[in-house]
Amino acid sequence: MTIDQLHEEKQAEKEEVASYFNGMGFERWNRIYSESNEVNQVQRNIRIGHQRTVNDVLNWIKESGDLNEISFCDAGCGVGSFSLPLASYGVKSIFASDISESMIKETQRRATDAGFDLNKFKFNVSDLESLNGSFHTVVCLDVFIHYPQKAAEEMVSHLCGLTEERLIVSFAPYTPFLALLKKIGQLFPGPSKTTRAYTLREKGIVMAAKKCGFEIVRSKLNQAPFYFSKLIEFRKVSYD
Repeated sequence: MTIDQLHEEKQAEKEEVASYFNGMGFERWNRIYSESNEVNQVQRNIRIGHQRTVNDVLNWIKESGDLNEISFCDAGCGVGSFSLPLASYGVKSIFASDISESMIKETQRRATDAGFDLNKFKFNVSDLESLNGSFHTVVCLDVFIHYPQKAAEEMVSHLCGLTEERLIVSFAPYTPFLALLKKIGQLFPGPSKTTRAYTLREKGIVMAAKKCGFEIVRSKLNQAPFYFSKLIEFRKVSYD
């Protein structure tokens, strides 16, 4: 396959993801990441697992002390599951970005309904590749599921370039068990799911961050039935 063909395939998959999360996928995941009772057991377990990941990140961030001078980028913010509780911590600013315009509008609606100061937010419709800027902390939770290994490693490098001090990512780790679940189509809910789901090898993700001058501070594996997410906090190495 030529470079142009690879680019075209990558672009087509990106458009597929955007289309899914602006349509049927938005309805499904907006319901999962809410308090709605209109979810099946698998979706409920995914909600529980994702919330554990979000809570872990929030707890880690609390340890940073005074947050009113810290800027955040929530890369792939979805419906604001992380951005909104983060806003209650009195942080300096939150750049909330997602490939789906529907997701961004829902995040903004939820922020408004919750009474948050919208001046602290910047809402942005963009894929991860197009993100730019400089932020103290970049957080990317459960988004790499849409990226194969090499593309995910490239994305880690890109996010490191936006990060002044701390990068926090989560992804579905590769294991033989998860590979089997994926093969039989049981990793994510709904027979009509149209986007691909990738599990990633942790070593490649870590090496990509290390090449950019970041080191692991801590990591954790969160599990619920049909939810597996490896959470890693990286910090930029200081040579002072």
